[in-house]
Amino acid sequence: MSSPDAAASPNDRVLPATRILSIAIIPFLVVAFVLLYFWPSADDTGRLFAWRIIPSFTPMVLAAVYLGGAYFFFRAARAQQWHTVGGGFLSVGLFATLMGIATILHWSLFIHTNLAFWLWAVLYFTTPFLVFAVWWRNRSEQPPTPPGALLVPIPAARLIGVAGVLAAAASVVLFLFPGLAIDVWPWTLTQLTARVMGAIFALGAVGVAALHHRRWSGMQILLQVEGLMLALIAVAALRARDEFDPSKPLTWLFAVGLVALAAGSAILYARMQQRAARAGAAPSSTA
Repeated sequence: MSSPDAAASPNDRVLPATRILSIAIIPFLVVAFVLLYFWPSADDTGRLFAWRIIPSFTPMVLAAVYLGGAYFFFRAARAQQWHTVGGGFLSVGLFATLMGIATILHWSLFIHTNLAFWLWAVLYFTTPFLVFAVWWRNRSEQPPTPPGALLVPIPAARLIGVAGVLAAAASVVLFLFPGLAIDVWPWTLTQLTARVMGAIFALGAVGVAALHHRRWSGMQILLQVEGLMLALIAVAALRARDEFDPSKPLTWLFAVGLVALAAGSAILYARMQQRAARAGAAPSSTA
């Protein structure tokens, strides 16, 4: 038996432009993931990427974000209901916008003779406009939450919202006050990589939406993306463990926060899937 949450709304469409953009972005993200995750050293990034990145943990974090983004756009391209993916487009657009601004602010640090730089520049000078454009056009398809929809419990939604607020605050500090972030950050940052990290934390701001929109089918894919990124970041942290400064309090806060976020998200995901199964409905995002 299908629940109201699983039934497609007549207006809950993913428009063709949204699918086309999602498909077009995926190859860039996959290639960037492979380069940065498996060749993260300063020499390798200086040879293969848009700029030379030190230390290796930063490119691996960025790579994790890219693979998470590739998975998100893959799901968006295949989605049958807009509400299952719509929540991610604004945060992706904000991330791309901040990356474009960081590129302009630190233009001289990029390796202009590398093909990767020009692909980087084209991507971040066009993607923000395209992502916001498809979101703006597709947002009219967002349906109201139907009666009987499976909702995330209020305490869990509040925790997600608080995490989103904290991520947004970290993004502001990293992007607007990179010098302050450099002094306290667990691993070595530059002005450019601090702003890149700020753009990455901006993705987490999507959690703020949980304070108002608790529909599980609208959160499920985003939690899958988060889980993939956190797993890759955890592996990267083990690979680059010598790059962390144990004398800085944020090093231990980062470690505890990473574990707590991963564990909390996994527990929430498992419990909500169990509730969906008990309700007799498969999660709509897997349709």
